[in-house]
Amino acid sequence: MLFSPVQYNLNSPDSTLLCIVKEGLERMGSRNSIERLRWFDRQVQEKRFPNASSLAAKYEISKRTAQREIDYMRDRLSFPLEYDASRKGYYYTDDTVPIPSIYLTTEELFSLVMARNFLRDLSGGAVGKEIGEITKKLKKVLNRFIGDEKTIDNALSFRVVTHSPAPEEIIKPVLGACLTHRRIRFTYFSPAHNQNTERTVDPYHLLNYMGSWHLIGRCHLRGALRDFNLARMSDVQILDEEFAMPFNFDIHEHLSRGFGIYKTEDADDLTDVTIRFSPEKALWAKGRIWHPKQTETSLPDGSLEFTFPVADFTEVKMEIMKHGAGVEVISPAELREMVMTESEQVCRLYGICAPPK
Repeated sequence: MLFSPVQYNLNSPDSTLLCIVKEGLERMGSRNSIERLRWFDRQVQEKRFPNASSLAAKYEISKRTAQREIDYMRDRLSFPLEYDASRKGYYYTDDTVPIPSIYLTTEELFSLVMARNFLRDLSGGAVGKEIGEITKKLKKVLNRFIGDEKTIDNALSFRVVTHSPAPEEIIKPVLGACLTHRRIRFTYFSPAHNQNTERTVDPYHLLNYMGSWHLIGRCHLRGALRDFNLARMSDVQILDEEFAMPFNFDIHEHLSRGFGIYKTEDADDLTDVTIRFSPEKALWAKGRIWHPKQTETSLPDGSLEFTFPVADFTEVKMEIMKHGAGVEVISPAELREMVMTESEQVCRLYGICAPPK
């Protein structure tokens, strides 16, 4: 694997990220140079006063090459190196804190770019400014390894058919409260009841589901865990009240308790749903993930069955209806009846079925 490391010096004078980019590594010998740089850094931190001679002897390189790498550390990477003539070696002029380093492989850098585009495209512009600043700081690295910003945008993007973007003034305080474990208060609109209510919530987790942002947290009004669509929130206030996360709450376990956005706190409230795709549709459906705990069964006639747990039939009914006559609800009977009723209403809407007597 090609190793293209990038180092971030978090203690640079201007508090920005300085990167070891490809041109410097090519000049210094890439992977071997990183090893030498890290060794030299440790020697300085341990106050062993290393110099070009000791570096050259350790790695069997010329003193000229060794000195060039030391100069690169000091002049290009802003390591606070100073030469002590009496000790014949280097020391740090500021050794109050260590100089941390993070090394990224090319693959990790690509993943960073993917995350950057994902957040930009699905945040509804809420974190666009911050993503832009991150891109500026990494621009030199990105240009070297991947290409300019236009090249990146032409190669990678994320889109969803429909979603509810969250305004910046909503998503930022909500995320901040999740990270700092502080309660929030906001006004929430419920389309089911067509009314606004004031909610005080312990925010546990911010979830992007199908392009829309949702807050999962303990609602004080309902006295239970609830899901809130950020697009329906307004007047968000972070309160001066901290809360403690329940020791037994696991977000991944919670998200597995149900289908889609509808979840339950009690696993006993889950109902197994079995649906069957026709042989024609099975070719398209095979390998589809409906739920992390699903089972998939191929039948002799070529049809395909999926069984998975749901907490509520609302969303799974809509998902099933999208596939039309290509999928049939096998169980439970209640969901099968709901799909039949919805299908009859669609038929009547288009004048295909006679109205009920």
